[in-house]
Amino acid sequence: MSLMIAAPTHIPVLVKETIEALAVQPGGRYIDCTLGAGGHAAAILDKSSPGGQLLGIDADPEAIKVAKSRLEVYGDSALLVNENFADLEAVCIKYDFFPVHGILFDLGLSSLQLNGNGRGFSFQHDAPLDMRFSPSQEVTAADIVNTYSESELAHIIKTYGEEGRSRRIARRIVQQRPIETTLQLARTVQQASRGRRGKIHPATKTFQALRIAVNHELEYLEVALKQAIDLLGFEGRLVVISYHSLEDRIVKQFMRQESSADEARLRLINKRVIKPSEVEVQLNPRSRSAKLRAAERITNQREQYMVAKEYSFPGEIEAGGWRRPGLLKKLQRAYAVL
Repeated sequence: MSLMIAAPTHIPVLVKETIEALAVQPGGRYIDCTLGAGGHAAAILDKSSPGGQLLGIDADPEAIKVAKSRLEVYGDSALLVNENFADLEAVCIKYDFFPVHGILFDLGLSSLQLNGNGRGFSFQHDAPLDMRFSPSQEVTAADIVNTYSESELAHIIKTYGEEGRSRRIARRIVQQRPIETTLQLARTVQQASRGRRGKIHPATKTFQALRIAVNHELEYLEVALKQAIDLLGFEGRLVVISYHSLEDRIVKQFMRQESSADEARLRLINKRVIKPSEVEVQLNPRSRSAKLRAAERITNQREQYMVAKEYSFPGEIEAGGWRRPGLLKKLQRAYAVL
């Protein structure tokens, strides 16, 4: 998602496509792992009414405050918690919120974080170089910019920003230190880029890289995706919206691996990535880089065996009877309520 663009209000991305991919149904239970301002959450709660429930998670306490105000009309149907989705399984166990019918990850930055909240996510506003999703995190962007070696900075900018001029930018940053604000850093990167301008500001990729490093975004995404599978009931849906190639690559590889293994646990819903329409991009330019991938939870042979054993069908298992359609349906119903 480009850091250059500002918008006065929060507009959720690919809402209709998200609801369809999640197969939202009345009375269903859903998890929004990246709550933000609550746009997707509100759409899910509307579609799952009556009886729907939603667990909203966000590492940013400011996002929780905004979402609570927006979702208060749904009463007890919405449970919002200030946690990192890296702890997804622990949060669900704590609140007894599993299994679920669907889990959503809408990655990247929200409008709340981009529109001048004083934490330095965007160089459209001069602010301290913070970039932490949660104030409880120890390392800030300023810490990285001002204490890491030139080689460490170059590695971060190249790896997480996919920036071809990473070494030149890192060298310039070290020469200009200390750098304490967003505009200082943006000017420094622009100088290192020799004023080159393309479709995006020269500092965009560096800001992306620092934000990812500060918040361990890619590592936490991998951890959370693995946990998500075990929280989904039978035919539960996993939906992920990503905004740059690093995130999308992780999601794509994860879903492909889990759907093609001998003991597959997922079935791909859309083999081709879903992107916003031209109309949506015109209405909400931030959506232009969004990519949606979705998969459905299935039971593999080992899981079917264990569920059957738990539900006391040992004779049918030993006889290979689990292959019969009637027993398989029985197992699927049992698995869905575990």
